Amino acid sequence: MIDVKEIRKQFPVYQKYPDIRFFDTAASAFKHQSVIDAMYDYLAFNGTNVHRGVYHLAGDATNRYEAARNKVAAFINCKPESIIFTKSTTHSLNIAALSLGSILNPGDEIVISELEHHSNLLPWLAIADKLGLVVKFIPIENGMITIENFKKVLTNKTKLVVTHHISNVFGYMTPIKEMVKRAHELGAIVVLDSAQSILHVKTDVKDLGVDILAFSGHKAYGPNGIGVLYMTSKLMDKLPPVEFGGEMVDKVYLEGSTWKSGPYKFEAGTPAIAEAIGLAKALEFIESVGIENIHAHEVLLRNYILDKLKHEKGITIFNKDGESSIITFNIDEVHPHDTASFLDQYGVAVRAGHHCNQLTMKYLDQDATVRASIGIYNSIEDCDVLIQAIKETRDFFHNL
Repeated sequence: MIDVKEIRKQFPVYQKYPDIRFFDTAASAFKHQSVIDAMYDYLAFNGTNVHRGVYHLAGDATNRYEAARNKVAAFINCKPESIIFTKSTTHSLNIAALSLGSILNPGDEIVISELEHHSNLLPWLAIADKLGLVVKFIPIENGMITIENFKKVLTNKTKLVVTHHISNVFGYMTPIKEMVKRAHELGAIVVLDSAQSILHVKTDVKDLGVDILAFSGHKAYGPNGIGVLYMTSKLMDKLPPVEFGGEMVDKVYLEGSTWKSGPYKFEAGTPAIAEAIGLAKALEFIESVGIENIHAHEVLLRNYILDKLKHEKGITIFNKDGESSIITFNIDEVHPHDTASFLDQYGVAVRAGHHCNQLTMKYLDQDATVRASIGIYNSIEDCDVLIQAIKETRDFFHNL
């Protein structure tokens, strides 16, 4: 069992807002003290660039930055040279789309789903439109991707499969290992959005078999402004850079240029050094608690909330069988933004809107939904406040 009182002592936001009931970790998590300390130490007592200077401070900065790369690689079980630092999941997926566009041809097929976050949808649609690719959508069944429906859209023209590990609206997990197996049998490349899963389930890229994977630090108790793009060495050697500038270049000539190898080819300019250092500390914190323990804690609280709400009148829950920390719901005939505003009066923070996922809202036949997502620092007491606040909000609008 996780000792929430002890955990909260490690998150300074609770020093200022001890009574907040925060249920928006799926959007952006609170920052762990070790993350803040590590970033402060670099910014206050170093602040130099990496891979450039030969003096002591520059060497120290480079060592910390590359140590962060090593930590991320170990966390997802790959070699450090497969880790590219970016500014976000969105940035990672855009780099992947633009770079993969160089090896795709008109008529090639991209398989994707309408459950994707816009960050894992719009870049691929843009590349498809630009290159004349064919986009095929996986039929959705009860808000989920099934292997049976996935196989229906695969053909010998499938060159790219793009999907998520955990849906940011439903919280369902995709059967990714089986999808990878089927895709690779056709020679297709698999891209996985792990923004919602990196904090909740063990991510082992060798076990999953994916070719490309992306996630962010800010959803994993780490800093904003840092993302990760994993890419197999085979792809990394094959694909061209899409951003140009300092440090990524090897030789510059009037007639053309050559690029550095490995992840450095994709890291143009001064990187997010402090943020990478902070991300490494966030991952160390997750490991110290145990990702299995974190997930078990979240599921326990999620089930507790569902047990209290699933039979309440006037409340529609869209993902009763979800596998993560997410509960997506609406109070009938009440706009989600009104619900979120009323919950805020009880000190409850939730997300309301389309969650950067308008196609899923269309699938649900909703303009928007309310999403409550659980983190390591949430308690049973938080859940009780959330449950009561939802009931009282419903009663206010329904005049019960």
